[in-house]
Amino acid sequence: MRGLTVEINVSVDHQVFVRKTYMNHAFVSGNKLNKLKYNIIEAKNQKKTTLLTFGGAFSNHIAAVAAVGMEYDFNAVGVIRGEELKDKIGENPTLSFAKEQGMQFHFVSREAFRSKTSDLFMEELKEAFGDFYLIPEGGTNALAVKGCEEIIEEGDEVYDYICCPVGTGGTISGIINASFPHQKILGFPALKGDFLQEEITKFTNGTNWELITDYHFGGYAKIKPNLITFINAFKEENNIPLDPVYTGKMLFGIQDLIAKGFFPKHSKILVIHTGGLQGIEGMNAVLKKKNLPLIE
Repeated sequence: MRGLTVEINVSVDHQVFVRKTYMNHAFVSGNKLNKLKYNIIEAKNQKKTTLLTFGGAFSNHIAAVAAVGMEYDFNAVGVIRGEELKDKIGENPTLSFAKEQGMQFHFVSREAFRSKTSDLFMEELKEAFGDFYLIPEGGTNALAVKGCEEIIEEGDEVYDYICCPVGTGGTISGIINASFPHQKILGFPALKGDFLQEEITKFTNGTNWELITDYHFGGYAKIKPNLITFINAFKEENNIPLDPVYTGKMLFGIQDLIAKGFFPKHSKILVIHTGGLQGIEGMNAVLKKKNLPLIE
């Protein structure tokens, strides 16, 4: 699971490196491979044959669990937010891919999805799909955090800062747990709100971390033209694609913080690219409808 780490030219006063974890696997890319690794082992140990999880229309997690199901011989069930998507699978690249991988879908209303962890809803799912191994939405649990600790590699103590995007908090929790005391871990949330602080503290006792909350561009999966421009320019300059939900916002934020003098001169910064590239096609379909520039 070792990631390819390359230096990029974004500052004359700092050394910035990107760990391209998205190159670890063709389909279960980036942090998803880390998050699912020990969950797969546990599901096998429990002799479960079905993986069940939750996600939205363009969920990286849904695509990853579907691919894991195919590769490791599990039945995979995706509980999908939005009943209207049931008749639009062919128009949705994420759901089309998951279906090709053999995932079975269970579409529910947004109201029902909000209560997906209730005992009643769980009983209904067990009646419908039998004895399954449950993976939370986004994949974050203690086993996922354990896998994400492996993102940090031997020799990483040379970095002063480690930056990563934040969705459900599992990846940054693992990174905090595996980090060195002198390092500062910076998380860039893709969502609005302060709830992530509490979520992260469930999985780590570390105190050497901070959430940078100024670069969500309006909230989860929200995007603005200047972010598209940045993502396309970054790819052209560094030959590294960025997704618009997580890594694009993080790198935009890092470069802005560098320009504002946030990082001391001569800092060595490690940026964790967590993948999510499968979502670009779906985002481009949305951008096209809005007559906005596309992500290259």
